[in-house]
Amino acid sequence: MKEALETLKQWVRESKRIVFFGGAGVSTESGIPDFRGVDGLYRQKYAYPPETILSHDFFVRRTEEFYRFYRDKMLITDALPNAAHKKLAQWEQEGKLSAVVTQNIDGLHQAAGSKKVYELHGCILRNYCMDCGKFYDAQYIKESAGVPKCSCGGVIKPDVVLYQESLDQDCIMGAIHAIANADLLIIGGTSLSVYPAASFIDDYRGDRMVLVNKTATPRDDRADLILRDPIGQVFAQLP
Repeated sequence: MKEALETLKQWVRESKRIVFFGGAGVSTESGIPDFRGVDGLYRQKYAYPPETILSHDFFVRRTEEFYRFYRDKMLITDALPNAAHKKLAQWEQEGKLSAVVTQNIDGLHQAAGSKKVYELHGCILRNYCMDCGKFYDAQYIKESAGVPKCSCGGVIKPDVVLYQESLDQDCIMGAIHAIANADLLIIGGTSLSVYPAASFIDDYRGDRMVLVNKTATPRDDRADLILRDPIGQVFAQLP
């Protein structure tokens, strides 16, 4: 790792348009579990796999069951930014980082101070009435029982992209433009198996693509530099 880390340090120092593309592994180091890691407790409490529960059809047909899972596994509001979140915010403030592109929905990049964040899958901090569009924060959802309702009587939906739903086009275009124009693309904490998000890295035109992930990914052969250590540990050592 030492040689790869030194190379990454040098690239960071030389870069002026860093873009970070991150996934669940960035947030797990803040104590937010990856819902794909189905544990024993999950098996006891839910009759459906998480991908089914977090689908548009399931939300429409079994809204109360959706919210039972959502409050239990997804609506985590007490997590704090870790070293990776903080370093990215620092780079942005220094004018070295162009954007963060994240698959996470926890809002931790903004909590650390990042401003230019493309949230491909939405965010738990935003919730809207499906009838009138009124905004509700995460605390309202957390404290409500059953299916949260708006003052107008409509069902409130989290501003997160469920399976079977399309990503926001403006968010996609912004993320792709940032990636295409980066002089250093750092990909961290993601298996690069969730599409279409994972395909966005194909728009990178540079020759400094760094992959920081504890396990192998289908795009390892595309990377110019690979580090297999926890992302927080790596970022804590960067300038």
